[in-house]
Amino acid sequence: MDFGLVLQTDPPASTVVELMRAGEDNGFGYGWTFDSCVLWQEPFVIYSSILAATSELIVGPMVTNPITRDWSVTASLFATLNDMYGNRTVCGIGRGDSAQRVIGRKPVTLAMLGESIGVIRDLAEGREIEREGTKVRLPWVRDGQLPVWMAAYGPKALRMVGELADGFILQTADPDIARWTIGSVRAAAEQAGRDPAEVRMCVAAPAYVGTDLAHQREQLRWFGGMVGNHVADLVERYGDEGSVPKALTDYIAGRQGYDYAHHGRAGNPDTEFVPDEIVDRFCLTGPASAHRDRLAELAELGVDQFALYLMHDQRERTLAAYGSEIIPAVR
Repeated sequence: MDFGLVLQTDPPASTVVELMRAGEDNGFGYGWTFDSCVLWQEPFVIYSSILAATSELIVGPMVTNPITRDWSVTASLFATLNDMYGNRTVCGIGRGDSAQRVIGRKPVTLAMLGESIGVIRDLAEGREIEREGTKVRLPWVRDGQLPVWMAAYGPKALRMVGELADGFILQTADPDIARWTIGSVRAAAEQAGRDPAEVRMCVAAPAYVGTDLAHQREQLRWFGGMVGNHVADLVERYGDEGSVPKALTDYIAGRQGYDYAHHGRAGNPDTEFVPDEIVDRFCLTGPASAHRDRLAELAELGVDQFALYLMHDQRERTLAAYGSEIIPAVR
């Protein structure tokens, strides 16, 4: 199993770079960031510094979207970083939650997202595409590589992952939800004539190593609220009796609203509806042994990477615990 570190690009950027460098020193192979350039600093500027400060770390957004930047801009950003640092980027992409909603727009359609995956990947890898009747190619790209991993929850999006994406990002560490979503992606890949084993499976969730479970829950309750934004969209689309498992949908019944000013942050006041049970299911808490047990369970389900959201009050301690007690044991 690979390990990734997920951070917000809060200023100062030097702290983000230093945490990513510490992540690589502790055995993390991927460095991911949020991508909402109103709420946080522009990540692609910071990626260059992260890549310069590390030797093998692969970096990218978790996740970008097809509308914040033109597809040619997104592809050129990745291709430029790859040319400078040697194909060490990955494109996590989705419909756009915080990046869109914070400026008063809705997430993009699945159709737009699906089209963008192929265009961004082809351009970043030096192939010619045709868009709106115009043929476009980045003529300076040489031997570019850009895997595109798609975030998804609902049946249609999961099908698209299996059909089009190089990897699947699931933003919850609940084994039951992982089993259903991974199975759906694999089935869609097989139906599309692809080898399901070629689609990388990434579970992304907060992790906090320690013994004060009540404090850990309060620090990580924000994650249930963040996931709840996506779940609310699913319930609106499919209904609460639809094809989405109740393990994912039932808990948002008490959800009232959401202020993106607190998005992804410990102490988010809009997440009081999230019960302790959801925090325990969606996140990794407790001592290092509990983390190892959950990761072993996820590995049995086919998870190739665990990406750790590090937004709480003991970042360095958890990072060190993963480096010394968890990653070596899991690997």
